[in-house]
Amino acid sequence: MANSTRLSPRQKMINLMYIVLTAMLALNVSADVLDGFTQVEEGLQRSNTNVASRNDAIYDRIASFAGQNPEKGEQWLRRADDVREFTAGLYREIDSLKTAIVHKADGKDGNPAEIRNRDDLEASSVVMLNPTSRQGERLRHNIDAYRTFIITMMPDSAKRANIESALSTENLDANGNRRQQSWEEANFESKPVVAAVTLLSKLENDVRYAEGEALSTLYAAIDAGDVRVNELNAFVIPRSRSVMRGGQYSANIVLAAVDTTQRPTIFIGGKQLPEGSDLYQFNTSSTGSFDYSGYLQVRHGDGSVTNHEFTSSYTVFEPTATVSATMMNVLYAGIDNPISISVPGVHNSDVNASMTNGTLTRSGNGWLARPSKVGAEAVITVTANVDGRPQTMATTSFRTRKLPDPTPYISFTDAQGNPDRIRGDKPISKSVLQSAPGIGAAIDDDLLNIHFNVVSFQTVFYDSSGNAIPENSDGPNFSARQREQFRRLQPGKRFYISSVKASGPDGITRTISPLEVIIK
Repeated sequence: MANSTRLSPRQKMINLMYIVLTAMLALNVSADVLDGFTQVEEGLQRSNTNVASRNDAIYDRIASFAGQNPEKGEQWLRRADDVREFTAGLYREIDSLKTAIVHKADGKDGNPAEIRNRDDLEASSVVMLNPTSRQGERLRHNIDAYRTFIITMMPDSAKRANIESALSTENLDANGNRRQQSWEEANFESKPVVAAVTLLSKLENDVRYAEGEALSTLYAAIDAGDVRVNELNAFVIPRSRSVMRGGQYSANIVLAAVDTTQRPTIFIGGKQLPEGSDLYQFNTSSTGSFDYSGYLQVRHGDGSVTNHEFTSSYTVFEPTATVSATMMNVLYAGIDNPISISVPGVHNSDVNASMTNGTLTRSGNGWLARPSKVGAEAVITVTANVDGRPQTMATTSFRTRKLPDPTPYISFTDAQGNPDRIRGDKPISKSVLQSAPGIGAAIDDDLLNIHFNVVSFQTVFYDSSGNAIPENSDGPNFSARQREQFRRLQPGKRFYISSVKASGPDGITRTISPLEVIIK
């Protein structure tokens, strides 16, 4: 029995677009990438609706046949009911997780169809990786169970392999080795809300695809022992679901229930494919979505000829790469700024990059950008070796700023032997003050951790009449006159460290904010 309800190539290509966009993610993503996820999400929703309708049609055929011939069809209807029930439960679980993630990001009125905080990096981790609810782990186990259930119905090894690949929960590297990170951590840890929701929509699409394959197999099995062809249908099977501009598009044009002793003649756009060939391929030159159509010409034993029309579509996307600062959304002059650079579908060893206004060097799996001039734009250009030739993938501009001012501090060791710093936020004992050699300065706000060299500073004390007594330091250390003033301080008294000059790794010497010191 012929199957005319396979997924369309365009719907399959939409699924692959999620994989492409996921590879483009870094800690900071552009609005264009977020818009790309939104477009893919919309496409997946339309695809899910279409596939669900087709699956309903296959199920209705099985049910109709079972009603007409219960003896032959009832067993297949029961198995189809099991498929539908398992699929519906898993689909509801995935849909509820999408809603939970959006509610976490946008509040109780959040709508997965209209996400406001698309770049929220915490919601998906909170919902999916919570160690108490373990919803991501539970989803992975349910996907594994569903995949095992579906492939047991697939006698066709190629279909089994497709479903195992589509519903795989293994986290593998480019060489096929299993990573230590779990599937749920790889897909939902620190991912923008729009990316997490799109992934779950793609997963729904894969579940619908697996359901359709299972129902199609059950429907075909009804007449597995019969020899009967009463309907011919043309199908387009692309070898790739999406194509990068400059890449090659390939698709097989096949006829269902075709006589293997006689191949049909294929016409596309008025041109005939080579005799005996069903492979349609060409090089793409521009981006966008494109449609094409044609027909298969079949000769019958009685000498008559019939034409069977087909249509299909494909999407060509622009070569692109994601370049983002992993530590900050700007580049700071004078220090190494970690940069993540990746190109979808291209191994890191085949990716190269260069930068204006500074240097860009590899560091493990990442890069280090070191701008040289404050205020000048730094432009990073990414190239990749695609099909044996270099191709420019993306050009990204960054603003270059000088390092922010550090904060002065007095170092000491607490009663437990732990190093600590006084920044004027709490009183200090006189003994600790007298044991300190001088002051330091640093940026240590959990984003940057940069040491500055103190060049000089001044302490300001006040006598009993309220007169200010300034004393100069000995470089970064307290001078003898300053230490003499320390010995005269009484509990509750205070003095100020001002005119602090410090030099950072960018070579700029600056005067930083003063420090108030209170004696316990």
